[in-house]
Amino acid sequence: MSKLVIVESPAKARTLSKILGSGYDIKASMGHIRDLPRSSFGINIEDSFKPTYTVLKDKKKIIKDLVSSANSAKTIYLATDPDREGEAISWHLVNAMKLKKDNIPVHRVSFHEITPEAVKKAFKNPRDIDMNLVNAQQARRLLDRIVGYKLSPLLWRKVLKGLSAGRVQSAAVRIIVDRENEISSFNSVEYWTIEVELIKKTDISNNVSFKALFYGLPDGSKIKIGNNEDALKIERDLRVSSYTVEDVQTREQKKIPSPPFTTSTMQQEAWWRLRFPAKKTMLIAQQLYEGINIGKEGSVGLITYMRTDSTYVTPGAVEETREYIKEKFGVAYLPQKARVFSKKSKFSQEAHEAIRPTRISRVPDNIKTDLTRDQIKLYDLIWKRMVASQMSEAKYDLVNVDIKSLNSTSKKSYLLKASSSKVKFPGYTVLYSATREDEDSDLTAVSLPDMSSNDKLNFIDLFSEQKFTEPPPRYNEATLIKAMEQKGIGRPSTYAPIISTIQEREYVYKEHGRFKPGKIGNIVNSILVENFPNIVDLNFTAEIENDLDRIASGNKEWISLLTDFYRPFESNLEKAGNKVEKVAIESKEICPECGKPMVIKSGRFGRFLACSGYPECKKTMPLINKTGVPCPECGGSENGELVERRNKKKQVFYGCSRYPACRFTIRQKPYDKPCPSCGKLLVYSKNNSVKCTNCDFKGSPDTIGK
Repeated sequence: MSKLVIVESPAKARTLSKILGSGYDIKASMGHIRDLPRSSFGINIEDSFKPTYTVLKDKKKIIKDLVSSANSAKTIYLATDPDREGEAISWHLVNAMKLKKDNIPVHRVSFHEITPEAVKKAFKNPRDIDMNLVNAQQARRLLDRIVGYKLSPLLWRKVLKGLSAGRVQSAAVRIIVDRENEISSFNSVEYWTIEVELIKKTDISNNVSFKALFYGLPDGSKIKIGNNEDALKIERDLRVSSYTVEDVQTREQKKIPSPPFTTSTMQQEAWWRLRFPAKKTMLIAQQLYEGINIGKEGSVGLITYMRTDSTYVTPGAVEETREYIKEKFGVAYLPQKARVFSKKSKFSQEAHEAIRPTRISRVPDNIKTDLTRDQIKLYDLIWKRMVASQMSEAKYDLVNVDIKSLNSTSKKSYLLKASSSKVKFPGYTVLYSATREDEDSDLTAVSLPDMSSNDKLNFIDLFSEQKFTEPPPRYNEATLIKAMEQKGIGRPSTYAPIISTIQEREYVYKEHGRFKPGKIGNIVNSILVENFPNIVDLNFTAEIENDLDRIASGNKEWISLLTDFYRPFESNLEKAGNKVEKVAIESKEICPECGKPMVIKSGRFGRFLACSGYPECKKTMPLINKTGVPCPECGGSENGELVERRNKKKQVFYGCSRYPACRFTIRQKPYDKPCPSCGKLLVYSKNNSVKCTNCDFKGSPDTIGK
């Protein structure tokens, strides 16, 4: 009789088969196998929130096959992922398969990397299913079902049929709505900057000039230049002033490398560097974790588990990394002691390692032919981040110069500042270039001539520029994930699903790669803020996450969390049913029959436009998202316009509004101005740039048409 091992995916099964060898029958559950019913609430509130679980329709055959395998096995090992979700899947498997320890021994094994050492160690030290982790996952699922199942009908009645509300997703939408409100209410303020180009008198023959920025008064008081008139007054003084070096300060600055990736930082960095959406990043990371076929090695797990908020790395992996650095870069690039990063995980029982390669010896360049283009890009990022984290810090020589100007006629004197940085020792940056945070710092490669106090400088030219304060930027994928993490909204495994869900529900959309709330998102958020303040209160949502952590660590009962949440929620739900007025979602379209605005409705076949004058006017029209871009094939003569459409897989594409008379389609989003080179269609490309579909033109949308 063999030993049955159950995992989630075939890829993971193949990798484990290679490690465990004969004697083990490894099967895949293909993810979750049970959930709350789709057609009913599935929670008995009166009976301590007792849930009713049903086997998913497409998993019944899988369960039957697993039961058949279990009947001929002498031992069963549940090797699902090492987190709450994985623990819950194991628990559901036990219940769905009706496994009893009295009949067949059932063990839980967990490992954070799929390597021979980690897997064999886990199988030598099996354990029972951790019900604290299961209950934490179960509490999250029931909370989300309560909010979604109870709130959604209210939104159907008051706003639009088919809408749904989510506990964590609603908080994420609020973050985006609040930022949009900040932008709308922002009052831009004018200010001016003045730069003076100077040269040392002794360097005139060498023509080595530099620029110094106007700062303020000689005593260090800063002067803000608020308008052109003030700027001109200062300019007149500076143009006829003499300049002297007041002070030169030189210091060394060290910059340590960033720690290995957590889920959040990996998603952020993959967005900044690779423009990978969070969903794509997690999909590729899952593939790297579960196993990739690498030459003669066969299927191997390339990275550790990718859902974690810990920066901890095992001593063995650190030592392997340090050995590689010493051999590849030399002792100058190796700190005397291994660098230890503080472990910031809040999960006492889920303190995974950071995301790192399972073997530093698997250098990206050596295995790139075995991986897809996207897989090697992400693996290369993870590998370099891990190696760099144990390398020496980068060192910079920073120079700050204070310069005094003196107008002999007006007797006015001002302070100007110049600064420079120069790499003294590159350290980890020889492998892993500056992170996003580093790029925002002042360590740019600017050079100044050697200067000392009392050095005389000659004026060359002056440059003034009008500027305006800018509102905070809209969130992109990276900054939204960072904001959710900082505010305690969601956990590592939820960031990608949250971002996908709020877009699929059309609560938010992307414009030039940044999130904006849609009409529906604004309306739903307003209703929730007014009537269900806790649902969208960021502090309350974060505290719920902390309570789930306490359940996972055995320090809180899951039923008490649900009870404390449900009582005020039920009361608010009853009040909102009577209080909330019905809201019409207006469109930009005007009724062609009576001239009144068309509003968005929902019916059996999806959303459509209906006249707001109903029932007097019963005109309806299809709901079409227009782009305002003429169809490149028939737009000139037939007035065809490119409109947004979706295929059977719900993927967005753009086609002619005259379909089927014109069948032109394109996957990329069209830009609303023609190509400045050839006049043809422009579409959005990577990094929010645009490119021509006809010629080689590429550029920024901000500069086209100006």
